[in-house]
Amino acid sequence: MLGDREKIMATELYNKLIELIIVQAEELNEGLKIQIDVAAGENAALFGEGGVLKSIELVNLIVAVEQAVEDEFNVFLTLADEKAMSQKKSPFRTIGALAAYIEKRMQEES
Repeated sequence: MLGDREKIMATELYNKLIELIIVQAEELNEGLKIQIDVAAGENAALFGEGGVLKSIELVNLIVAVEQAVEDEFNVFLTLADEKAMSQKKSPFRTIGALAAYIEKRMQEES
């Protein structure tokens, strides 16, 4: 169970990841006909039911997010792997789901 300090740090990390993903989504939006609704923040649909990204667009977003995570946090993650594909709910369905998945993976790596 997380203490108060750990909860605050986890929330701060989650919020930073949301911001990071939104920046990458905004850049990707420049080339999309149907754009990610970044104004919806963590609830913005990415892929799957209600999502706007096609497979190749999702791959582009994932690669950009992986690079941004490495640049910002000096942590190398491969997000589209067996762990991601074995989840009951896709970590790529919304910006919030992706941020939570990245946060979990970062905690596993530390």
